[in-house]
Amino acid sequence: MARRLDFYDAPSAPAPNSLVPSVNMIVVNDAGDLLMIRRTDNDNWAVPGGAIDLGESLPQAAVRETLEETGFTCEITGLVGTYTDPKHVILYTSNGEARQEFSIVLSARPVSGKPTPSSESREVRWMPRNEIDALTMERLMRLRIGHFLDGTTLPYIG
Repeated sequence: MARRLDFYDAPSAPAPNSLVPSVNMIVVNDAGDLLMIRRTDNDNWAVPGGAIDLGESLPQAAVRETLEETGFTCEITGLVGTYTDPKHVILYTSNGEARQEFSIVLSARPVSGKPTPSSESREVRWMPRNEIDALTMERLMRLRIGHFLDGTTLPYIG
């Protein structure tokens, strides 16, 4: 099975060979729970997201990726931040791509749908905020979610 390996400021990290704009969505329901997925490629919890395809806008990619990975159609409500730390390298073992981080994180609310796992998400759950800390996830995903949960009005630029 193809795997995703995240490295942060690690001497063992491969040299990046690509930079792909991507988007993540922090989707919050009326109860304040966050829509989380358990990824199939590393078994970690994350918010939905993925690469922006050619011919697609940022909002289109965000809505598409969320629907594909979770079964929910969403409406974008805001900008959480930009995450472009060159110390974060993601290795995709299927093709040897070593991607430098470039992600824009948006917030959203669900409009329709039901939790539906996909080839990229083995589990889809509404997670209460007080349970997020107990989930296994990459440190930089935790950082993104933390910036949202901190509730600051300005987006994170980094």
